[in-house]
Amino acid sequence: MTGRELVLRTLRHEKLERAPWVPFAGIHAGKLKGYDAREMLSDVDKLVESLLEVNRLYRPDGQPVVFDLQLEAEALGCELLWADKAPPSVSNHPLAGSAAIPTRIPGRGEARIGMAIEAMRRMKAAVGETTALYGLVTGPFTLASHLRGTDLFMDMILDPPYVHALLEYCFEVERVVAGYYIEAGMDVIAAVDPMVSQISPDHFGEFLAAPYKGLFDSIRGSGVLSSFFVCGNAIKNVEPMCRTGPDCISVDENIRLAEAKEITDRYDVCLGGNIQLTIVMLFGSQSDNMKAVVDIVDSCGGNGNLVVSPGCDMPWDVPVENAIAAGQAVRETAQARSILENYRGSEIKLDVTLPDYPNLDKPLMEVFTLDSATCAACGYMMEAARDMKGIFGDAIDLVEYKFTVKENIARCMKLGVANLPSIYLGGKLAYSSIIPSRKELEDRIRAML
Repeated sequence: MTGRELVLRTLRHEKLERAPWVPFAGIHAGKLKGYDAREMLSDVDKLVESLLEVNRLYRPDGQPVVFDLQLEAEALGCELLWADKAPPSVSNHPLAGSAAIPTRIPGRGEARIGMAIEAMRRMKAAVGETTALYGLVTGPFTLASHLRGTDLFMDMILDPPYVHALLEYCFEVERVVAGYYIEAGMDVIAAVDPMVSQISPDHFGEFLAAPYKGLFDSIRGSGVLSSFFVCGNAIKNVEPMCRTGPDCISVDENIRLAEAKEITDRYDVCLGGNIQLTIVMLFGSQSDNMKAVVDIVDSCGGNGNLVVSPGCDMPWDVPVENAIAAGQAVRETAQARSILENYRGSEIKLDVTLPDYPNLDKPLMEVFTLDSATCAACGYMMEAARDMKGIFGDAIDLVEYKFTVKENIARCMKLGVANLPSIYLGGKLAYSSIIPSRKELEDRIRAML
C-alpha cells in the first residue's frame, strides 16, 4: 500500500495496520535546501525543490504543499511582514474601521495563489502517485480576522449581521480557492483556522457552523476529502467542528489527544495530531520524538481514525534527525516501543526568576505565545495587547514570551501557563485561548491602574 492510499483509506475511516505520517513541513522545508521563508514561499522552483526534499528525507504518507495562511489575505489587499524563519504575517487590515463587505474573489493567477497552484501541479506529477497531497486554504474566521483585525471580536457582540455577511464572503473565497486546488490535483483540502480556538461553542454555532458545513459539503461534492486544522486549546469546539462534516480534524499540543478522540470517534471523524512543536520537535532528542509518537498511538487506542503529525507547522529550526525519528516511529511503532524500553525523557532545566508582581511600579501585561509571527491566534492576541499599549503608553509594561525560546518554556512551567496563547495581568491569568474585545481588556487594565 502506498502512503497516499494509507492516508485516503484512513480518512475514509478504514481500520488499517498503522496510522499515516503527515509531517507539516511548511517553512521547515526551506531549511532543508538552505532557503529562508520568503525565498521558498515566493519562488515556485525553490518551493518545489524544498518539498521534494521533505518527501525524500521524511518519507511522508501525506504532506501539505504550501503552509501559508496569508495567501488569500495578500490577494485581497493585506500587506505582509516577512521574517527569515517564519511564514509572513498580516500587517494591516483593509476593513479595519470600515464595515464594508468585499465582493471580489481572487483569480487563479493572483498574488502567490498562482505560485501555489503551479507547485501543486508539479508535486502531483512528481510524487502524487505515492504521497497524498494536501491543499491548505485559510479558514473563513481567520481570513475575516486578517481583513477586519481585532474589531471582529467586538463585531460579534455589537453587529452580528455584519459578521455573518463577512463570513459568508470569506466562505465563498475559500470555496473558490479550494476549487483551484482540487483542479491542481490535491487529494485533501484542509481548512486551517487557528482563530477557532479563540471563540466559544455558542459563537462557533452562531457564526461558523453554516460556512464550514457549506465548505466541507462543497469539497465532498468534488470527490475530495477534507480536514479541519485548528490551533490552541480548542477542545470546547471539537464537537461543534465534527458537526460541520469534515473527514478529519487536526489539533495541536494544547489538546489532550485521547480526550479529543473520544469526541471525534462518536462522529466517525478522523483525528490528526499532535507532536509538540518546541519541547519535543525543536528542543528534544530523537528518542523524545519517538516516544511522543508511541504515546500518541497508544493513547488513541489503536482503533484507526488517526493521523500522526506535528501539532502545527514545524518550526524552521527543527533538527532533521528529530523529524526522521518521528516518521520511523510511526512506520515501526512496535520497534520504537522496544527501543524506548529504558527511555528517560529529556528535561529543560533553566532557572528563571519571575517578577515581584505585587511591588512593580506599573501593571505588567505578559503575553505567552507559541510565536506571534507564526501563529495567527497568537498574533491577534498580541495585537490586542499592543492596542492597550497604544492606549495607556508608559503607564503599563508589555512583554511577549515566545515558546520557541528555551528560557520562556521554563518561565511558562514556573508560572503554570497551561495553554497558548494566554494573557497574564499582574502575574495572574486573564485570558487563555480567548482573545478579549478591546473594551473588555481596556476596562480590566483601567481597574488595575
